[in-house]
Amino acid sequence: MYSYTRAESRERSRLFRKGFKQALADCVDAKVTARIHAIDQAAAERGQRELKALHEVQATARQELARAKAAERTAPRTDKNAARQARKDAEQRVRLAERAVHKAERD
Repeated sequence: MYSYTRAESRERSRLFRKGFKQALADCVDAKVTARIHAIDQAAAERGQRELKALHEVQATARQELARAKAAERTAPRTDKNAARQARKDAEQRVRLAERAVHKAERD
């Protein structure tokens, strides 16, 4: 997964165009390709950190869901509705976290 900042994205596209023009002239500057690789490496490292954080959020959401299910099962009859709503909210957070992880892994 890559996570480019806006500045990196602009610079990378500018360098790509410059490298493309140089490739057409058959005189590619090594500094251009080295800078593109450096930007890609920084974006990959940032992407891995973000993916790890998303996995942690997903694990936390799953743990909260397990707690909410246990609370719902052990709640007295008067508190069942509140416990059920808490479980549904926890399920929604798990779905959102899973969707974010899947999207990040796909990109």
